[in-house]
Amino acid sequence: MQRFFMAAKILIIDGDISLSTVLNDYLLSRGYKSHVVHTGRAGQEILRDEAWDLVLTELLGIGMNGYELLKDIRHRLPNIPLIVLTSRSDREDQIRAFQLGCDDYQLKPFTMDILICRMEAILRRVRAFEESKQKVFELNGKVFDAIHQTFDGKHMSSRESDLLLMLCRNENEVVDKHRILVALWKEHNTFTARSLGVYINHLRGFLTPAGYEIIAVRYKGYKLVKNEHWGI
Repeated sequence: MQRFFMAAKILIIDGDISLSTVLNDYLLSRGYKSHVVHTGRAGQEILRDEAWDLVLTELLGIGMNGYELLKDIRHRLPNIPLIVLTSRSDREDQIRAFQLGCDDYQLKPFTMDILICRMEAILRRVRAFEESKQKVFELNGKVFDAIHQTFDGKHMSSRESDLLLMLCRNENEVVDKHRILVALWKEHNTFTARSLGVYINHLRGFLTPAGYEIIAVRYKGYKLVKNEHWGI
C-alpha cells in the first residue's frame, strides 16, 4: 500500500452488522483508520463532527432513505469521495446514485481486494487534485508560500499556513467555521473553536501590513478581504 493511504480515514455506513464489521476489520488490517456506524443518522452526525477522507455507504437498511443520505452528504461535503456498497443492482438505482454524487457503485457481494483498488484509485485522484491547487499567493507585494510555510519570508507554523491557505483559496468568500475546524483540527468543540480564534489573531498580525484583513462573519465563519483603505 502506498504510504499516503496509511493515514486515510474511512467511514462505513451500513446496517449489515456482520458484513460491515468484517469490512472494518479488513480495512484496519490494511492500515486504514476506519470506523463503522449502522444508521444514516449516525453517519450524518459523525460527518458533522470529524473529518473523513472517504465514505462507504449502503442504500438499504440504514434507517433512512439512502438516496437522501447521499444527497445530504454531497450537499454538505461536496468534495468527499463517496462509494456506494449495495445489493441494489437495477440500472435506475445506479444512475440515480451517480446523479446524486457518488463516485463509484460497488454491488454486493464484492471482493475486498477489488474494493481496496477502487478506493485507492479515487484517493489518488483526490490527492493529485489537491496537490495541483494554487499554493503561492501574492498579497499586495508580499508573498504567502504555503509550500515552504512562509509569509513575506517569515516562517509560519503548519496550522497558520494551512488556515491562511484555506482563506486565500476562498478570498472574499466566507469559509465555514465548522469546515475549518474539521479540516485542520479534525473535530469541532469548544477547545478547538478557541484555538481557531487564537490562530486567526496570529494571522491578522501577518496580514495587516499587507493590507488584508480577516473578517469574522457571525454564526458562519471567516472571510479574507483586501483593506480598501490600505495605502491611502
